[in-house]
Amino acid sequence: MSKPTDLLQGTLDLLILKIVALEPAHGWAIAHRVRQMSRDVLQMGQGALCPALHKLEQNGLNRSQRAVSNNNRRAKYYMLTKAGQKALAEESAAWDGPSAAITTVITAV
Repeated sequence: MSKPTDLLQGTLDLLILKIVALEPAHGWAIAHRVRQMSRDVLQMGQGALCPALHKLEQNGLNRSQRAVSNNNRRAKYYMLTKAGQKALAEESAAWDGPSAAITTVITAV
């Protein structure tokens, strides 16, 4: 049987783009926000998150800037680029169909 984290692998970029679209955030804050918004169902490990953030930045979908975090530590904050906004809209639209279909199948009587 699959675990909730298996689903995360296929949606990691979409989740990161969505969180960063809400406000600039550093890696730990992105992982925390996803966990919080999913009510502790989805959890991102640093081993998956850091390479994904780097890949998104290399692809021009986000950009980063060093700043001081709330706890006075230097952190790398990620922001969405215009290309990232477009990708987020496309990925969200692409997710809607399969998501609705899965919900229909698993809630069928």
